[in-house]
Amino acid sequence: MQKTALITGANRGLGLETARQLARDHGFTVYLGARNETRGLQAQEKLRGEGLDVHYIALDVTDANSVHKAASQLDSLDVLVNNAGIMLEHEFQVGGVDIEIWKSTFAVNLFGVVEVTNSFLPLLEKSDAPRIVNLSAILGSISEISKPQMKTWIRASYSASKAALNAFTVALAQEKPAFKINAAHPGWAKTELGGPQALVAVDRAVKTVVQLATLPEDGPTGGFFHVGRSLNW
Repeated sequence: MQKTALITGANRGLGLETARQLARDHGFTVYLGARNETRGLQAQEKLRGEGLDVHYIALDVTDANSVHKAASQLDSLDVLVNNAGIMLEHEFQVGGVDIEIWKSTFAVNLFGVVEVTNSFLPLLEKSDAPRIVNLSAILGSISEISKPQMKTWIRASYSASKAALNAFTVALAQEKPAFKINAAHPGWAKTELGGPQALVAVDRAVKTVVQLATLPEDGPTGGFFHVGRSLNW
């Protein structure tokens, strides 16, 4: 049976490229989760034009009703990629960051992931090889941001949200030993979020995500990875 994957924030950037590689290189049927219908359908048309089996599905990770409706449209699922994420800060600042930025960042980067994961878990439970990949970042590694040279790279609410996401990843992996649940650091990718100065091309940046989404039965779980290398939390 053909495997299925759902990717949040799949209308552009890392999400779109992950969908492309899973469908093209691994034969997945991919559901493109996106909150904007126009962009979601454009992404669907683009990938279908490449001969890929993809389907747009309306999904706003900050809207519980939207998430539940999306889950109700599927019968089963093998892979969930929690890709949707935001970064609203553009410089190193902690004490002066407005609380609304903290709330908005956590709403997408953590609470949205929890909502989506909880809603799709019953479908993943039906799979013989369920996989969950959470898009994290090196800025969510306490070990890394503790280094003096990392100070100016820290984005307070973003880093905290990704650190919390890492903790969620570990906890869920402990609870679901039959799953492979991991966090991925894609690198500083040339996306809208990463900006034009980023160093990593999008097709390379998703390699870690694709690797974790297609792990063999003896693959790791409850870890944090970048292109096959284990990272410190």
